[in-house]
Amino acid sequence: MKNISYKLLSFLMVLVAFWGCQEDTEMHTEVTPVQSLYSPENNAFMNLGAQSSAIFEWEAAKAADNGVVLYDVVFDEEGGDFSDPLFIIPSDGRGMQRRLTLPFSELNSIAERAGIQPEAVGKLQWSVQSSKGINVQEIMDIRTIEVERPAGFPAPDELYLTGSATEAGEDLGDAILMTKTSANTFETYTSLKAGAYSFAERNSGEPDTYYIDGEKLRADGETEYTGEENVYRIRVDFSNGTTEIHEIGDVELWFAPNGEFLTALPYASNGTWMIDDFPIEFRQESWGRDERYKFRFMVTDAEGNTTEEWFGSTNGDNQRPNETTGPAYWYMVPVTNDRWNNCFKFATEVDNAAADIQIIFNAEVSNYTHSVTVE
Repeated sequence: MKNISYKLLSFLMVLVAFWGCQEDTEMHTEVTPVQSLYSPENNAFMNLGAQSSAIFEWEAAKAADNGVVLYDVVFDEEGGDFSDPLFIIPSDGRGMQRRLTLPFSELNSIAERAGIQPEAVGKLQWSVQSSKGINVQEIMDIRTIEVERPAGFPAPDELYLTGSATEAGEDLGDAILMTKTSANTFETYTSLKAGAYSFAERNSGEPDTYYIDGEKLRADGETEYTGEENVYRIRVDFSNGTTEIHEIGDVELWFAPNGEFLTALPYASNGTWMIDDFPIEFRQESWGRDERYKFRFMVTDAEGNTTEEWFGSTNGDNQRPNETTGPAYWYMVPVTNDRWNNCFKFATEVDNAAADIQIIFNAEVSNYTHSVTVE
């Protein structure tokens, strides 16, 4: 009987301890909601193109144990109910301060999620949730800010050209990888035919897409192309949301010894021009046989103005290449129209032979390059 009493007493002590712990846990996780937002004022306007930050402040919430309260700032699109917010971020001090300092660059990303286009004005809602890490309190006060987005978008790591107007067609998996020319810019040399095209940040899933509107880069759409099939250089700059399209006309082989163009190289595909079995004969000079060459591109802008762009060697002068010459020798860079400077030299075996000449301007090579081969 005494043993049963001891067991009953122990059981009751466990229950009391459990209830006490439960009440203590509830007390330690109870906080009040944030009742009032202080700044920025409702409908405050911010031009996100400035190098600045937005400061968000609010009334303190209270914890039942007088301990630390954690705060999350929540953003939603205009008219949203915060059930599926655009963005949630802890306040300063890892969520412990009644203040959030948010760079305009991050606020610009939130505005993009809300569907506000670059250079457009739109509204975002914000509020603050309080908690102890659990038992997040409901939103009590909501304010709106009006923002103007700068031109441009955050640049993706990669960019692909896709659509019915492109060489690759509408299958996203076959999209053309564009060449990344800087942290924010891409370009591609390709042909376009009647149809539509757009740019995608990856070639699988459901990527973010962009399109050309005049000379501006826009999100979520495609560009209609109705002209004849032609070769173009397309450039995209995410930093300022601009684009450039130039038609590429004749691409010609310049032979410096004769001061003339020997041939045009027809466009093949995928940013490649090539000609096979073209006869090459060096020029006999008093000091030996001269073999210097480079290339000229005829480029037409959107207004119909045509200019020359010359591509040659990184070196002002060169030796003839041989079997030990590295790949960098063949790299093509913009040069002047000077007859002699920055010319390549044909290999000795090219003289009085039929050569296959290929220019490669695509993302499959580390640098724009060319090759000259003789069977």
